[in-house]
Amino acid sequence: MKTITSPSRRFRAPLQALVLAQVLSLTWPNLSLAHEGDEDKSAPAAKPGVSQAASATSTPKRQPDGSIFLPKPAQRQLDLRTLVVTQAELPRSLSLNGRVSMDPNAGGLVQALQAGRLQPGPRGLPTLGQQVKQGELLGYVLPASASLDRADKQAQIAELQAAQTLAQKRLARLRELADTVPRKDIEAAESELASLSGRDQALRAGLTEREPLRAPVSGVIAASYAVAGQVLEARERVFEIVAPGRLQIEALAYDPAVAQDVASAFVAVGQGQIELRFLGAARSLREQALPLHFQAQGAGLLNQLALGQSVKVVVQTRSKISGMAVPASALVKNAANQSQVWVKRGAEQFEPRVVSWQALDATSVAVTAGLQPGERVVSQAAALLNQIR
Repeated sequence: MKTITSPSRRFRAPLQALVLAQVLSLTWPNLSLAHEGDEDKSAPAAKPGVSQAASATSTPKRQPDGSIFLPKPAQRQLDLRTLVVTQAELPRSLSLNGRVSMDPNAGGLVQALQAGRLQPGPRGLPTLGQQVKQGELLGYVLPASASLDRADKQAQIAELQAAQTLAQKRLARLRELADTVPRKDIEAAESELASLSGRDQALRAGLTEREPLRAPVSGVIAASYAVAGQVLEARERVFEIVAPGRLQIEALAYDPAVAQDVASAFVAVGQGQIELRFLGAARSLREQALPLHFQAQGAGLLNQLALGQSVKVVVQTRSKISGMAVPASALVKNAANQSQVWVKRGAEQFEPRVVSWQALDATSVAVTAGLQPGERVVSQAAALLNQIR
C-alpha cells in the first residue's frame, strides 16, 4: 500500500534550513562577505596619513616606516610638548670634564703640626656639615715623644730646678749684703734666676702642653678624619672646611687655544644650571691637558655640589656656528645608537630624524644638520615617545 506524504511535512525541512541560515547571519555578521564595490559602513574612516589599523585601534603604535602614531589622549597623558625650530647664529660650545674644588680664599685645612694623640675640644669633635667660625677651637693634639726623649727632658728639668735653688740662695745673700755689694752683681743674679725659671717652665710645657686645632676660616666641615684618641702624624689632615657659597671648578682642555676663546661657561645641576666665571688657565700641562679654572656663581644651586665631584663643563666660545637650538631632552638614541629627534609630521604622526649636534649650554644643544627651519620638534617626553613599539 503506497504511503502519501502531506504537503506540510514535505516543506518543513527547507523551512528549517532557511531559519537556521538567517539566525547564523544575525549571530556572525562578520562571516558575510561584501560584494565587490560595496563599502563597509561599520569600519571607521581612516584619517589622512594614518593607517587603517592605527585609526581603528586608536592606540600608540610604531609604523613600518619607523614613524609613530600617537593619539591626542596619549599625548596629553605623556605631557608631550613641541617647539618650532629656527635657524640662528649660535656660539660654538665645547664639553669639558671638570672637578669641583674649594676656593683657596674661602676654604682651609686643619692639620697637626707634630705627631701626637688627638683629644676633643670643649664642644667635642665637630661632625660633617657642622658650621664653624674662624678661630673656633676644634680639638687638641697631645704631643707624643719617645721614652728616651721624655727621660732626657725630665733630667734637664731636674738640673734646672737644682740650679734655680742655688740661684735663689745666692740672690738672697747678695741682697743681705746690698750695702757692700755692687748693684750690678745683684741684677746679674736676678737675671740668672729668671732665666732658669723660664727654661724650667718651657721644658715642663713641652711635656704636658697640648697643641690647639683651630678653624682657619668660617664655613662647613666638608671632611673629617678625626676620632677621639687617634694617633696623628705631623702634617696629617684632620678636618677640611669649605664655604658652600664659594666653590671653584677645574676643567681640562686638550687644546690650549680654548683658553683664549672662552666667552662663558655653565655646569648642569639637576633641572637647572650654574653659571661659571672664567678665572684663568694654567701655563703648564697636566697629563697633556691644560687646566682651566672657573668660579661658580649662584648660592642656591651650589649646595648641590660637593668637593671632588666630577661635572661636565660646557664652555661657549666667541666663534659662531649656524644651527637650531633645541633642549637637550629632545635628543634620544635610535637602535643604531645614533642621535635623533622626533618631528611632528601630523596631528598624531611623529617621524624620527637623525641629527648632528653640538652642546650649546648645560641644558640645550645646537642641531647643525638633519632639521629644517619651521619644523616642530618634540621638546618634552621624547624619551617616552622613543620607547613606543
